[in-house]
Amino acid sequence: MLKKINSLLILILITLIAIVLMALIGPQEQTLGSNVRLVYLHGAWVLTAEIAFLAAGILGVIALASRKSKLYAWSRALGITGIIFWITYLPLSLWAMQANWNGLFLAEPRFRLALVFAVTGLLLQIGLWVMNIPWLTALSNVLFIIILRIVFSAAAYIMHPPPSPIFNSGNMWLISYFIVLNFLTMVAAYLVTRVILFITTKKLI
Repeated sequence: MLKKINSLLILILITLIAIVLMALIGPQEQTLGSNVRLVYLHGAWVLTAEIAFLAAGILGVIALASRKSKLYAWSRALGITGIIFWITYLPLSLWAMQANWNGLFLAEPRFRLALVFAVTGLLLQIGLWVMNIPWLTALSNVLFIIILRIVFSAAAYIMHPPPSPIFNSGNMWLISYFIVLNFLTMVAAYLVTRVILFITTKKLI
């Protein structure tokens, strides 16, 4: 069992290295130049966090309906993975701000909301871990992603571009690159989730 965990940790490290290398070779942009690569990376990172939250919510609904312990465990692990990626996306966002706009606009609406959800989500996951009530964890993961999406759908875009600028660009090289970058970050999230599953259940499932 320990060998499997070590293998997962090695795979996580390899995947993170691949993500960094992909970020370094990303296509440049006319205005932002090579600094746009930070925008690509932070975009893929936060999208992965949201997908983890969404998966936690979907599995939470199925777990509540089926009452299967395995699904409860996956919902909890994905919720934790989501908050890990969400919290670590914030420094990437600050780095992208500093590199591209020579300053930190901490009052930017979407960044401010991201910070609020980071703190709230972290406290929520800690509380759910301590209470260790499967149905409550599943329900909380469902409500968290619903509230997050409702709040962000109404948030203003100031320093953030409108939704899907990459996929609306028509540049197939850029779109393909971003898809691969997202795939790698999602692989990293899956591997992190497997490690969390072992920590929370004491077995690999």
